[in-house]
Amino acid sequence: MDQIKIGKFIAEERKNKKYTQRQLADILGISDKTISKWERGNGFPEISLLLPLCEELEITVNELLSGERVEDIDYKKKAEENMVNMIREKEENKKKMYLSFIIGGMSLVTFITLILIVSAYADVISTPAKVAIVIIACVMLAIGVYVVSQGERTIGYYKCKNCSDTFIPTVGEYFIAMHMHTTRHLKCPHCGKKTWCKKIYSKED
Repeated sequence: MDQIKIGKFIAEERKNKKYTQRQLADILGISDKTISKWERGNGFPEISLLLPLCEELEITVNELLSGERVEDIDYKKKAEENMVNMIREKEENKKKMYLSFIIGGMSLVTFITLILIVSAYADVISTPAKVAIVIIACVMLAIGVYVVSQGERTIGYYKCKNCSDTFIPTVGEYFIAMHMHTTRHLKCPHCGKKTWCKKIYSKED
């Protein structure tokens, strides 16, 4: 899905209805900041708001996902395209996540191997060489940690347990949040509550 295109479409249809962001937000029971986020392409309406939003703007869900008005003759084709795109997004995000874990695993193996080499040949390797190898090992480990953490943070989304909004946490929020397997205790930018947010790979999960 093209969130920028969808955001512009929401803005156009809102203006056609002569609503301000605040008026539309009040009707939907959300903040005008959320509407602004959608229209800038920095977010997407959660499932519970799709139908109310479409009804208020007098558009179909398919048109919302397409980011444009759809003629009846093209409706089925667009619906199929949207479904394929959501499936593709999910599969691509899973592949990216697997790749990041592979890179992280290789970095960890490299780190352990280099440290073992230094330990096993401590009497043979010179001190400068030991220092250099340890530094390289630490750099490799840091790269692995960075790749995995960035992948977990930015590939896919985190879903709020309270309001079902999907979002990508900031770097700071991600690292200080408590976590268990695929969930993190994060503050939702939509409802403002901290909940155990589940990692998902597409907005339809």
